[in-house]
Amino acid sequence: MELTSDIADFKRRDLCLLGKTKPVLVTGTSGPAVIVIHEIYGFTPTIARFCRWLRDAEFRVYAPILFGEPDATNAERPSVTRIVSLCVSREFTVLRANKSSPVTDWLRALARLAHEECGGPGVGAIGMCVTGGFALSMALDPVVLAPVLAQPGVPALSPAGLDIPPADLKRVQTRAREGLELRGYRFEGDTLCQAPRFATLRSVFGTAFTATELPDSAGNPDGMKARGKPPHSVFTGDLIDAPWQPTRAAADEVIAFFRRILKESQPAA
Repeated sequence: MELTSDIADFKRRDLCLLGKTKPVLVTGTSGPAVIVIHEIYGFTPTIARFCRWLRDAEFRVYAPILFGEPDATNAERPSVTRIVSLCVSREFTVLRANKSSPVTDWLRALARLAHEECGGPGVGAIGMCVTGGFALSMALDPVVLAPVLAQPGVPALSPAGLDIPPADLKRVQTRAREGLELRGYRFEGDTLCQAPRFATLRSVFGTAFTATELPDSAGNPDGMKARGKPPHSVFTGDLIDAPWQPTRAAADEVIAFFRRILKESQPAA
């Protein structure tokens, strides 16, 4: 699929939830809802591509814009200004472990709205990079049935830590014992989402957490590798969109996960 900053096939909605208004880009007209939360770069052409893959699999995709421009013109490169603004923002908790970002309250409200609008058994959610752990906090709400943590990079100063309070984590653990499944993705050499974080998730959730750790050789040479760094973004900038590529297979695996949980689990009419 061609990368483009043209998002005429998305509809912008400014949604006021819990007293706060944020733009949300929506694509798809039918099917269960999936919340796609962008990386630190904001909404980019590679995020739009991932959303389209989900839409073409007959999901209705809601992509909230938490920072950056509400379009696909955001540059896919790190910004010191963006990092600093996130660190001082009251909506995001980037450095501290055992604490969730307040914006996850708003995201759970979005999940409830999306479920009301789309129906089905529940909602899927995927966070990436600085928002990777948001899908875990969103699973506090019972409408979120399929959480995916893509290279969760927070808390930044605690490689084994999680960005969720212990009491909330216990609630998600209870859901996991009752059948909730969680998935996680990272590159093996990723220095932003390191192996100890996935070890923590395995320890906490056991077989309910399925981890996929891709070799660095699977990363796009035009992505982070081009900057002399190990690959990081499994489903966006470090994905190679070609047959038999491990990153594209991982994207297909996520789509299949959402399909199984949100579609195939529905009782026959």
